Amino acid sequence: MDLTFAAADAPVIPLHVIEQDSLEDWLADQPDRVATWVRGAGFTAALGTTLLVPDAGGAPEMALAGYGDAGARARGRFHLATAAMQLPEGAYAFHGLDPARAGEESLGWLLAHYGFDRYREQKPALARLVPPEGVDPARLQAIAAGEALTRDLINTPASDMGPADLEGACATLASAHGASIDVIRGDALLEQNFPMIHAVGRAAAQAPRLIDMRWGNTGPTLTLVGKGVCFDTGGLNLKPGASMGLMKKDMGGAATVLGLAQMIMALALPVRLRVLVPAVENAVAGNAFRPGDILTARNGKTVEINNTDAEGRLVLADALACAAEDPPDLLISMATLTGAARVAVGPDLSPYFTDDAPFAAALEAAAVQVADPVWRMPFHTPYETMIEPGIADLDNAPKGGFAGAITAALFLRRFAGPARYAHFDIYGWNPEPKPARPKGGVGMGARAILQALPRVLDL
Repeated sequence: MDLTFAAADAPVIPLHVIEQDSLEDWLADQPDRVATWVRGAGFTAALGTTLLVPDAGGAPEMALAGYGDAGARARGRFHLATAAMQLPEGAYAFHGLDPARAGEESLGWLLAHYGFDRYREQKPALARLVPPEGVDPARLQAIAAGEALTRDLINTPASDMGPADLEGACATLASAHGASIDVIRGDALLEQNFPMIHAVGRAAAQAPRLIDMRWGNTGPTLTLVGKGVCFDTGGLNLKPGASMGLMKKDMGGAATVLGLAQMIMALALPVRLRVLVPAVENAVAGNAFRPGDILTARNGKTVEINNTDAEGRLVLADALACAAEDPPDLLISMATLTGAARVAVGPDLSPYFTDDAPFAAALEAAAVQVADPVWRMPFHTPYETMIEPGIADLDNAPKGGFAGAITAALFLRRFAGPARYAHFDIYGWNPEPKPARPKGGVGMGARAILQALPRVLDL
Protein backbone atom coordinates (compact mmCIF):
# COMPACT_ATOMS: atom_id res chain seq x y z
CA MET A 1 0.00 0.00 0.00
CA ASP A 2 1.11 3.56 -0.65
CA LEU A 3 -0.24 6.02 1.93
CA THR A 4 1.05 9.14 0.22
CA PHE A 5 -0.40 12.07 -1.67
CA ALA A 6 -0.40 12.51 -5.45
CA ALA A 7 2.71 13.88 -7.09
CA ALA A 8 2.72 17.64 -7.48
CA ASP A 9 2.97 17.43 -11.29
CA ALA A 10 0.11 14.92 -11.74
CA PRO A 11 -2.80 15.91 -14.01
CA VAL A 12 -5.56 16.92 -11.60
CA ILE A 13 -9.28 16.19 -11.71
CA PRO A 14 -11.31 18.70 -9.66
CA LEU A 15 -13.40 17.03 -6.96
CA HIS A 16 -16.29 19.28 -5.99
CA VAL A 17 -17.51 18.67 -2.45
CA ILE A 18 -21.19 19.61 -2.37
CA GLU A 19 -23.66 19.76 0.49
CA GLN A 20 -27.22 18.72 -0.28
CA ASP A 21 -28.76 22.12 0.27
CA SER A 22 -26.13 23.73 -1.98
CA LEU A 23 -26.54 21.42 -4.97
CA GLU A 24 -29.00 23.53 -6.95
CA ASP A 25 -26.95 26.68 -6.45
CA TRP A 26 -23.87 24.81 -7.65
CA LEU A 27 -25.69 23.46 -10.70
CA ALA A 28 -26.92 26.93 -11.59
CA ASP A 29 -23.30 28.01 -12.06
CA GLN A 30 -22.42 25.08 -14.36
CA PRO A 31 -22.78 24.72 -18.13
CA ASP A 32 -26.09 23.19 -19.22
CA ARG A 33 -24.24 20.05 -20.32
CA VAL A 34 -22.90 19.46 -16.80
CA ALA A 35 -26.19 20.25 -15.07
CA THR A 36 -28.06 17.89 -17.40
CA TRP A 37 -25.57 15.09 -16.76
CA VAL A 38 -25.73 15.50 -12.99
CA ARG A 39 -29.52 15.65 -12.86
CA GLY A 40 -29.81 12.75 -15.30
CA ALA A 41 -27.54 10.62 -13.11
CA GLY A 42 -29.80 11.24 -10.11
CA PHE A 43 -27.01 12.75 -8.04
CA THR A 44 -28.46 14.36 -4.89
CA ALA A 45 -25.26 15.17 -2.96
CA ALA A 46 -26.22 12.71 -0.25
CA LEU A 47 -23.33 11.93 2.08
CA GLY A 48 -21.01 9.27 0.65
CA THR A 49 -22.19 9.52 -2.97
CA THR A 50 -19.91 10.27 -5.89
CA LEU A 51 -20.31 11.06 -9.57
CA LEU A 52 -17.76 11.34 -12.37
CA VAL A 53 -18.61 14.01 -14.97
CA PRO A 54 -17.08 13.54 -18.48
CA ASP A 55 -16.03 16.27 -20.84
CA ALA A 56 -17.28 16.45 -24.42
CA GLY A 57 -14.77 13.78 -25.44
CA GLY A 58 -15.71 11.37 -22.65
CA ALA A 59 -12.63 11.92 -20.47
CA PRO A 60 -13.14 12.82 -16.80
CA GLU A 61 -13.67 16.57 -16.50
CA MET A 62 -14.57 16.68 -12.82
CA ALA A 63 -15.94 14.56 -10.02
CA LEU A 64 -18.58 15.30 -7.42
CA ALA A 65 -18.69 14.10 -3.83
CA GLY A 66 -21.90 14.40 -1.86
CA TYR A 67 -21.37 15.92 1.58
CA GLY A 68 -24.89 15.56 2.91
CA ASP A 69 -25.78 17.87 5.78
CA ALA A 70 -24.42 18.60 9.23
CA GLY A 71 -26.68 16.04 10.85
CA ALA A 72 -25.50 13.24 8.58
CA ARG A 73 -21.85 14.21 8.98
CA ALA A 74 -22.13 14.21 12.76
CA ARG A 75 -22.81 10.47 12.65
CA GLY A 76 -19.36 9.59 11.33
CA ARG A 77 -15.98 10.88 10.19
CA PHE A 78 -13.61 10.72 7.21
CA HIS A 79 -16.59 11.06 4.87
CA LEU A 80 -14.60 11.71 1.68
CA ALA A 81 -12.67 8.47 2.13
CA THR A 82 -15.69 6.89 0.45
CA ALA A 83 -14.90 8.89 -2.69
CA ALA A 84 -11.31 7.65 -2.55
CA MET A 85 -12.63 4.10 -2.80
CA GLN A 86 -15.25 4.79 -5.47
CA LEU A 87 -13.49 7.04 -7.96
CA PRO A 88 -11.26 5.64 -10.74
CA GLU A 89 -7.51 6.03 -10.90
CA GLY A 90 -6.32 9.60 -11.08
CA ALA A 91 -5.23 12.58 -9.03
CA TYR A 92 -8.01 14.62 -7.43
CA ALA A 93 -8.13 17.99 -5.70
CA PHE A 94 -10.85 19.15 -3.31
CA HIS A 95 -12.97 22.12 -4.35
CA GLY A 96 -15.56 23.69 -2.09
CA LEU A 97 -14.47 21.87 1.08
CA ASP A 98 -14.49 23.87 4.32
CA PRO A 99 -10.79 24.45 5.11
CA ALA A 100 -11.49 23.48 8.73
CA ARG A 101 -12.25 19.94 7.55
CA ALA A 102 -9.37 19.62 5.11
CA GLY A 103 -7.01 17.90 7.54
CA GLU A 104 -9.49 15.25 8.62
CA GLU A 105 -10.65 14.51 5.08
CA SER A 106 -7.12 14.43 3.68
CA LEU A 107 -6.01 11.94 6.32
CA GLY A 108 -9.10 9.85 5.71
CA TRP A 109 -8.28 9.78 1.99
CA LEU A 110 -4.79 8.46 2.78
CA LEU A 111 -6.11 5.83 5.19
CA ALA A 112 -8.59 4.65 2.57
CA HIS A 113 -5.55 3.20 0.78
CA TYR A 114 -4.77 0.88 3.70
CA GLY A 115 -5.12 -2.84 3.11
CA PHE A 116 -3.73 -5.70 5.18
CA ASP A 117 -1.95 -7.64 2.45
CA ARG A 118 0.40 -9.96 4.33
CA TYR A 119 -1.58 -13.07 3.43
CA ARG A 120 -3.78 -12.02 0.54
CA GLU A 121 -3.49 -9.43 -2.18
CA GLN A 122 -5.63 -6.39 -1.44
CA LYS A 123 -7.05 -3.83 -3.84
CA PRO A 124 -6.55 -0.44 -2.22
CA ALA A 125 -7.97 2.76 -3.65
CA LEU A 126 -6.32 4.05 -6.80
CA ALA A 127 -7.63 7.61 -6.54
CA ARG A 128 -4.85 9.88 -5.26
CA LEU A 129 -5.29 13.23 -3.57
CA VAL A 130 -3.45 16.48 -4.16
CA PRO A 131 -2.97 17.89 -0.66
CA PRO A 132 -5.14 20.96 -0.07
CA GLU A 133 -3.66 24.30 0.91
CA GLY A 134 -3.31 24.68 4.64
CA VAL A 135 -2.51 21.06 5.46
CA ASP A 136 0.95 19.67 6.18
CA PRO A 137 1.40 16.73 3.78
CA ALA A 138 4.47 15.34 5.55
CA ARG A 139 2.68 15.36 8.90
CA LEU A 140 -0.40 13.59 7.55
CA GLN A 141 1.71 10.98 5.76
CA ALA A 142 3.66 10.32 8.98
CA ILE A 143 0.39 9.91 10.89
CA ALA A 144 -0.99 7.57 8.24
CA ALA A 145 2.19 5.47 8.37
CA GLY A 146 1.95 5.20 12.15
CA GLU A 147 -1.69 4.16 11.93
CA ALA A 148 -0.84 1.56 9.28
CA LEU A 149 1.84 0.10 11.55
CA THR A 150 -0.68 -0.22 14.38
CA ARG A 151 -3.23 -1.89 12.10
CA ASP A 152 -0.70 -4.31 10.64
CA LEU A 153 0.52 -5.40 14.07
CA ILE A 154 -3.00 -6.00 15.38
CA ASN A 155 -4.19 -7.76 12.24
CA THR A 156 -1.29 -10.22 12.21
CA PRO A 157 -2.26 -13.50 13.92
CA ALA A 158 -0.34 -14.79 16.91
CA SER A 159 1.29 -17.46 14.74
CA ASP A 160 3.31 -14.61 13.23
CA MET A 161 3.05 -12.03 16.02
CA GLY A 162 4.20 -13.75 19.20
CA PRO A 163 6.44 -12.05 21.77
CA ALA A 164 9.56 -12.64 19.63
CA ASP A 165 7.85 -11.18 16.55
CA LEU A 166 6.64 -8.16 18.50
CA GLU A 167 10.20 -7.65 19.65
CA GLY A 168 11.28 -7.84 15.99
CA ALA A 169 8.74 -5.19 15.03
CA CYS A 170 10.09 -2.93 17.79
CA ALA A 171 13.64 -3.52 16.62
CA THR A 172 12.71 -2.63 13.03
CA LEU A 173 11.02 0.57 14.19
CA ALA A 174 13.99 1.49 16.37
CA SER A 175 16.44 0.89 13.54
CA ALA A 176 14.42 3.04 11.15
CA HIS A 177 14.59 6.05 13.47
CA GLY A 178 17.93 5.64 15.24
CA ALA A 179 16.40 4.61 18.56
CA SER A 180 18.06 2.27 21.04
CA ILE A 181 16.41 -0.93 22.22
CA ASP A 182 17.03 -3.21 25.16
CA VAL A 183 15.17 -6.48 25.79
CA ILE A 184 14.99 -8.63 28.94
CA ARG A 185 13.82 -12.17 28.17
CA GLY A 186 12.76 -15.31 29.99
CA ASP A 187 14.26 -16.05 33.42
CA ALA A 188 16.29 -12.84 33.21
CA LEU A 189 12.98 -11.13 34.03
CA LEU A 190 13.17 -12.72 37.49
CA GLU A 191 16.81 -11.80 37.89
CA GLN A 192 16.05 -8.17 37.02
CA ASN A 193 12.86 -8.00 39.11
CA PHE A 194 9.98 -8.21 36.63
CA PRO A 195 8.19 -11.09 38.39
CA MET A 196 4.64 -10.50 37.13
CA ILE A 197 5.66 -10.25 33.47
CA HIS A 198 7.48 -13.55 33.95
CA ALA A 199 4.57 -15.21 35.75
CA VAL A 200 2.04 -14.33 33.07
CA GLY A 201 4.21 -15.40 30.14
CA ARG A 202 6.24 -18.32 31.44
CA ALA A 203 3.82 -21.04 30.22
CA ALA A 204 4.05 -19.98 26.57
CA ALA A 205 6.25 -21.46 23.85
CA GLN A 206 7.94 -18.08 23.33
CA ALA A 207 9.60 -16.56 26.38
CA PRO A 208 8.07 -13.45 27.95
CA ARG A 209 10.07 -10.27 27.61
CA LEU A 210 10.18 -6.57 28.41
CA ILE A 211 11.08 -4.38 25.45
CA ASP A 212 12.56 -0.97 26.28
CA MET A 213 13.03 1.49 23.41
CA ARG A 214 14.48 4.99 23.81
CA TRP A 215 14.77 7.88 21.36
CA GLY A 216 15.72 11.56 21.58
CA ASN A 217 18.29 13.45 23.62
CA THR A 218 16.60 16.74 24.45
CA GLY A 219 13.25 18.01 25.63
CA PRO A 220 10.68 16.78 28.14
CA THR A 221 10.42 13.08 28.89
CA LEU A 222 7.51 10.99 27.62
CA THR A 223 7.08 7.31 28.47
CA LEU A 224 4.56 5.13 26.66
CA VAL A 225 3.65 1.72 28.08
CA GLY A 226 1.71 -0.70 25.87
CA LYS A 227 0.15 -4.03 26.80
CA GLY A 228 1.74 -6.66 24.56
CA VAL A 229 -0.29 -9.80 25.27
CA CYS A 230 0.17 -11.40 21.87
CA PHE A 231 -2.53 -13.97 22.52
CA ASP A 232 -4.74 -14.42 25.55
CA THR A 233 -6.25 -17.84 26.17
CA GLY A 234 -7.34 -16.65 29.59
CA GLY A 235 -4.76 -18.94 31.17
CA LEU A 236 -6.12 -21.55 33.56
CA ASN A 237 -9.34 -19.51 33.75
CA LEU A 238 -9.67 -20.49 30.10
CA LYS A 239 -11.79 -18.27 27.88
CA PRO A 240 -14.69 -19.86 25.98
CA GLY A 241 -14.06 -20.18 22.27
CA ALA A 242 -16.31 -17.26 21.34
CA SER A 243 -14.29 -14.96 23.59
CA MET A 244 -10.92 -16.23 22.34
CA GLY A 245 -11.49 -15.58 18.66
CA LEU A 246 -10.21 -11.98 18.64
CA MET A 247 -7.41 -12.42 21.14
CA LYS A 248 -4.71 -11.78 18.56
CA LYS A 249 -5.67 -8.14 19.18
CA ASP A 250 -4.80 -8.29 22.88
CA MET A 251 -1.50 -6.62 22.03
CA GLY A 252 -3.43 -3.63 20.65
CA GLY A 253 -2.05 -1.37 23.37
CA ALA A 254 1.51 -2.19 22.32
CA ALA A 255 0.58 -1.77 18.66
CA THR A 256 -0.94 1.63 19.35
CA VAL A 257 1.99 3.02 21.35
CA LEU A 258 4.35 1.79 18.63
CA GLY A 259 2.27 3.55 15.99
CA LEU A 260 2.32 6.69 18.12
CA ALA A 261 6.07 6.34 18.61
CA GLN A 262 6.51 6.12 14.84
CA MET A 263 4.56 9.36 14.42
CA ILE A 264 6.61 11.12 17.12
CA MET A 265 9.95 10.01 15.70
CA ALA A 266 9.04 10.63 12.06
CA LEU A 267 7.93 14.16 12.94
CA ALA A 268 11.05 14.70 15.09
CA LEU A 269 9.13 16.01 18.08
CA PRO A 270 11.54 17.51 20.62
CA VAL A 271 10.95 14.93 23.36
CA ARG A 272 12.91 12.19 25.05
CA LEU A 273 10.75 9.19 24.27
CA ARG A 274 10.73 5.87 26.05
CA VAL A 275 8.48 2.96 25.03
CA LEU A 276 8.00 -0.03 27.33
CA VAL A 277 6.25 -3.13 25.98
CA PRO A 278 5.78 -6.20 28.18
CA ALA A 279 5.38 -8.88 25.50
CA VAL A 280 3.87 -12.20 26.57
CA GLU A 281 1.41 -14.90 25.61
CA ASN A 282 -1.05 -15.93 28.32
CA ALA A 283 -1.00 -19.67 27.72
CA VAL A 284 -1.89 -22.92 29.51
CA ALA A 285 0.80 -25.37 30.65
CA GLY A 286 1.97 -27.12 33.78
CA ASN A 287 3.90 -24.05 34.90
CA ALA A 288 1.09 -21.54 34.29
CA PHE A 289 0.25 -19.18 37.13
CA ARG A 290 -2.92 -20.18 39.02
CA PRO A 291 -6.03 -18.68 40.60
CA GLY A 292 -5.23 -18.11 44.25
CA ASP A 293 -1.53 -17.47 43.67
CA ILE A 294 -0.08 -14.38 45.27
CA LEU A 295 2.53 -12.57 43.19
CA THR A 296 4.92 -9.86 44.31
CA ALA A 297 5.26 -7.02 41.81
CA ARG A 298 8.41 -5.12 40.95
CA ASN A 299 7.54 -2.35 43.42
CA GLY A 300 6.97 -4.83 46.24
CA LYS A 301 3.16 -4.80 46.25
CA THR A 302 1.54 -8.23 46.56
CA VAL A 303 -1.27 -9.25 44.22
CA GLU A 304 -3.81 -12.02 44.78
CA ILE A 305 -4.72 -13.74 41.52
CA ASN A 306 -8.46 -14.30 41.46
CA ASN A 307 -8.66 -14.72 37.70
CA THR A 308 -5.76 -15.54 35.37
CA ASP A 309 -7.70 -13.84 32.56
CA ALA A 310 -7.03 -10.46 34.22
CA GLU A 311 -3.39 -10.70 33.18
CA GLY A 312 -2.94 -7.47 31.27
CA ARG A 313 -2.87 -5.33 34.39
CA LEU A 314 -0.20 -7.61 35.85
CA VAL A 315 2.30 -7.16 33.03
CA LEU A 316 1.51 -3.45 32.82
CA ALA A 317 2.07 -3.10 36.56
CA ASP A 318 5.69 -4.24 36.36
CA ALA A 319 6.33 -2.02 33.34
CA LEU A 320 4.70 1.00 35.01
CA ALA A 321 6.70 0.41 38.17
CA CYS A 322 9.85 0.42 36.06
CA ALA A 323 8.80 3.67 34.37
CA ALA A 324 8.05 5.23 37.77
CA GLU A 325 11.63 4.63 38.96
CA ASP A 326 12.72 7.40 36.58
CA PRO A 327 9.54 9.49 36.54
CA PRO A 328 8.88 11.06 33.14
CA ASP A 329 7.16 14.37 32.58
CA LEU A 330 4.23 12.39 31.16
CA LEU A 331 3.43 8.69 31.51
CA ILE A 332 0.77 7.05 29.32
CA SER A 333 -0.35 3.43 29.29
CA MET A 334 -2.51 1.91 26.56
CA ALA A 335 -4.16 -1.48 26.68
CA THR A 336 -7.03 -3.57 25.41
CA LEU A 337 -7.74 -4.15 29.06
CA THR A 338 -11.41 -4.64 29.97
CA GLY A 339 -14.67 -5.70 28.42
CA ALA A 340 -16.30 -3.26 30.84
CA ALA A 341 -14.87 -0.34 28.86
CA ARG A 342 -16.48 -1.70 25.69
CA VAL A 343 -19.82 -2.06 27.43
CA ALA A 344 -19.51 1.51 28.70
CA VAL A 345 -18.59 3.32 25.48
CA GLY A 346 -18.61 0.82 22.60
CA PRO A 347 -15.84 0.22 20.05
CA ASP A 348 -15.51 3.73 18.60
CA LEU A 349 -14.48 5.79 21.63
CA SER A 350 -11.18 5.68 23.47
CA PRO A 351 -11.94 5.79 27.20
CA TYR A 352 -9.14 7.19 29.30
CA PHE A 353 -8.42 7.89 32.95
CA THR A 354 -6.38 10.72 34.41
CA ASP A 355 -6.21 12.92 37.50
CA ASP A 356 -4.53 15.63 35.42
CA ALA A 357 -7.16 18.21 34.42
CA PRO A 358 -4.85 20.18 32.06
CA PHE A 359 -3.96 16.96 30.23
CA ALA A 360 -7.64 16.07 29.90
CA ALA A 361 -8.53 19.52 28.56
CA ALA A 362 -5.72 19.45 26.01
CA LEU A 363 -6.54 15.90 24.94
CA GLU A 364 -10.24 16.51 24.45
CA ALA A 365 -9.66 19.66 22.41
CA ALA A 366 -7.13 17.76 20.29
CA ALA A 367 -9.47 14.81 19.82
CA VAL A 368 -12.08 17.07 18.22
CA GLN A 369 -9.46 18.69 15.98
CA VAL A 370 -8.21 15.39 14.55
CA ALA A 371 -11.43 13.31 14.62
CA ASP A 372 -10.06 10.80 17.13
CA PRO A 373 -12.78 10.68 19.80
CA VAL A 374 -11.96 10.06 23.46
CA TRP A 375 -14.05 9.89 26.62
CA ARG A 376 -12.82 10.63 30.12
CA MET A 377 -13.58 8.03 32.80
CA PRO A 378 -13.10 8.55 36.55
CA PHE A 379 -10.31 7.39 38.79
CA HIS A 380 -13.01 7.03 41.47
CA THR A 381 -10.98 6.72 44.65
CA PRO A 382 -13.81 5.31 46.83
CA TYR A 383 -13.61 2.15 44.68
CA GLU A 384 -10.06 1.52 45.92
CA THR A 385 -11.49 -0.83 48.55
CA MET A 386 -12.75 -3.10 45.73
CA ILE A 387 -9.17 -3.94 44.70
CA GLU A 388 -7.96 -4.65 48.24
CA PRO A 389 -8.67 -8.32 49.03
CA GLY A 390 -7.25 -8.40 52.54
CA ILE A 391 -4.93 -11.37 52.01
CA ALA A 392 -2.66 -9.30 49.76
CA ASP A 393 -2.19 -5.65 48.88
CA LEU A 394 -4.21 -5.91 45.67
CA ASP A 395 -6.76 -8.12 43.91
CA ASN A 396 -6.35 -8.55 40.16
CA ALA A 397 -10.02 -9.43 39.55
CA PRO A 398 -12.49 -8.00 42.08
CA LYS A 399 -15.67 -9.98 42.54
CA GLY A 400 -19.08 -8.62 41.66
CA GLY A 401 -18.41 -7.24 38.18
CA PHE A 402 -19.11 -3.61 39.08
CA ALA A 403 -16.98 -0.81 37.56
CA GLY A 404 -14.53 -3.21 35.93
CA ALA A 405 -12.78 -0.57 33.82
CA ILE A 406 -12.42 1.76 36.80
CA THR A 407 -11.05 -0.87 39.18
CA ALA A 408 -8.53 -1.95 36.53
CA ALA A 409 -7.40 1.64 36.10
CA LEU A 410 -7.16 2.11 39.87
CA PHE A 411 -5.00 -1.02 40.01
CA LEU A 412 -2.61 0.45 37.45
CA ARG A 413 -2.49 3.82 39.20
CA ARG A 414 -0.93 2.07 42.22
CA PHE A 415 2.17 1.42 40.06
CA ALA A 416 2.47 4.67 38.09
CA GLY A 417 4.29 6.62 40.80
CA PRO A 418 4.40 10.41 40.94
CA ALA A 419 4.40 11.14 37.21
CA ARG A 420 1.55 12.83 35.37
CA TYR A 421 -0.34 9.74 34.32
CA ALA A 422 -3.08 8.75 31.88
CA HIS A 423 -4.37 5.28 31.09
CA PHE A 424 -6.26 4.39 27.90
CA ASP A 425 -8.50 1.28 27.89
CA ILE A 426 -8.94 0.90 24.13
CA TYR A 427 -10.63 -1.74 21.96
CA GLY A 428 -8.20 -1.71 19.03
CA TRP A 429 -10.64 -3.28 16.60
CA ASN A 430 -13.17 -1.99 14.10
CA PRO A 431 -16.01 -4.55 14.03
CA GLU A 432 -17.68 -3.18 10.88
CA PRO A 433 -16.10 -1.43 7.86
CA LYS A 434 -16.38 2.36 7.91
CA PRO A 435 -14.83 5.12 5.79
CA ALA A 436 -11.02 4.99 6.13
CA ARG A 437 -11.36 2.19 8.71
CA PRO A 438 -11.80 -1.30 7.29
CA LYS A 439 -12.89 -4.11 9.54
CA GLY A 440 -9.95 -5.17 11.68
CA GLY A 441 -7.23 -3.62 13.77
CA VAL A 442 -7.37 0.12 14.29
CA GLY A 443 -5.48 2.74 16.25
CA MET A 444 -7.41 4.59 18.94
CA GLY A 445 -6.34 7.69 20.82
CA ALA A 446 -2.88 7.98 19.29
CA ARG A 447 -3.68 10.89 16.98
CA ALA A 448 -5.40 12.80 19.78
CA ILE A 449 -2.37 12.30 22.03
CA LEU A 450 0.01 13.41 19.26
CA GLN A 451 -2.04 16.56 18.69
CA ALA A 452 -2.17 17.31 22.43
CA LEU A 453 1.52 16.80 23.20
CA PRO A 454 2.77 20.31 22.29
CA ARG A 455 0.29 21.84 24.71
CA VAL A 456 0.75 19.22 27.44
CA LEU A 457 4.55 19.23 27.36
CA ASP A 458 5.09 22.88 26.32
CA LEU A 459 6.90 21.87 23.14
